[in-house]
This record gives sequence, structure tokens and C-alpha cells, in this order.
Amino acid sequence: MSKSDKKTMSIDTMRVGKNYFIKNYGETTSFSVLATSGINDFKIKDLLSLEIYFFGTLIQYGIGEDFELYEI
Repeated sequence: MSKSDKKTMSIDTMRVGKNYFIKNYGETTSFSVLATSGINDFKIKDLLSLEIYFFGTLIQYGIGEDFELYEI
């Protein structure tokens, strides 16, 4: 089953300590959730660049038609 065959999970089901894959507006990345920061925002660590930033940065321009979020 390819990733596009799976059902995208909801942002409010993300948990600290878990790793996720996101696709939004053609951009993709994998990240680990380090801590919660308010309602539906999280401090995350990019698994490729090891940069630490907030999840809200990834979705600051909204959620596109191609939005996908999966636990990995």
C-alpha cells in the first residue's frame, strides 16, 4: 500500500516522542515531536536537517489539497 492509499491522520492525534511524515503544497519532510506548545502546535525536530522549529511553521500558509500526515 503506498502512502497515498492511507488515510491522512488528524493533527490533534500527534504525540510527543513519535515520528511523522508530512506533505503539504508539494513539500515533504519527516520530523519528531519534542514537546507540545499550545493547542495543535508542537516543537519539532526535522529528521533530515536536525533543525528544531514549530509545527505551525510547516502549515503557516494553510493546508493544501495534497496534505498528508502519517506516523512513521
